[in-house]
Amino acid sequence: MRISYRHLAIIALIISNIIWGAASPIFKWSLESIQPFTLAFLRFFIASLILWIFALPNMTLKIKDIPKIILLAAFGIFGNISLFFFGLRLTSSINAPVIAASAPVFLILIAYFYFHDKPTKKVVLGTMVSLIGTIIIIINPLLGQNQDGSIFGNLLLLLATMCFVVYTTLLKKFDLQYQPLTLIFWIFFVSSIMFFPFFANEVRNTNFLQSLNTQAIIGILYGALSSSTLAYLCYDIGVKYLKASEIGIFSYIDPIITILIAIPLLGETITNLYVIGTLTVFAGIIIAERRLHTHSIHPNHLSKKDD
Repeated sequence: MRISYRHLAIIALIISNIIWGAASPIFKWSLESIQPFTLAFLRFFIASLILWIFALPNMTLKIKDIPKIILLAAFGIFGNISLFFFGLRLTSSINAPVIAASAPVFLILIAYFYFHDKPTKKVVLGTMVSLIGTIIIIINPLLGQNQDGSIFGNLLLLLATMCFVVYTTLLKKFDLQYQPLTLIFWIFFVSSIMFFPFFANEVRNTNFLQSLNTQAIIGILYGALSSSTLAYLCYDIGVKYLKASEIGIFSYIDPIITILIAIPLLGETITNLYVIGTLTVFAGIIIAERRLHTHSIHPNHLSKKDD
């Protein structure tokens, strides 16, 4: 049976968010041994080398698209990952995916004003309910129920989410006509250049070779092979096929995966407020999920903007 474009996009986004759900605790664990910019540079530089092998036949980049690639790299990779790594060091990894659940609210607003993409009432209601759950998670440290949490760390994670919202919006707006592997390669390569000066500074001030223990290597390889190459590729395929207001819904998969890994790996604890917040987030998913099954999309949507 031939899979539809829409179902392909849904599967791709599910895969990317499972990978990203596991990323928070794995990266927090790795950051105990390696510096943030070192992990970020090696992650995306290695990923760009891998993608270069597969994208080699289609490497041509139009000069007029270079500024667009730079913007995508600046927001989607450099800004997002830098803020994410530094925030992750200050707060619990289980907070990261739930705070990222605020992305659909901003995506819906941007989609409405820029793409004239009008979400159904169920999507809006479900997203707002999920936002309430996100707020509960953010204020958890204020109430003293999360000893591992930090308001500043949570704020950095929220800013990282905003960077990724901008990346998603620009990706839809630019509608760059390249093969997915080619586009991801150039974004990763440019972001590696952005990370390099900070990486060089960390190497100069730390014992680089000593930091490359098992924890660091696992973080680098997971980031390069899964969280970067495979997850971003799947995500960009999903962005091409689905409306902007629907994309963020899939981020609600992340908290489940994060919890399953963070508890045994990091010894993080689940508070009553975290449970309430997470359940509220998923209540929003239940409200909005019918939208994913009833909305149709034209196959040509892969190569054109939303009307």
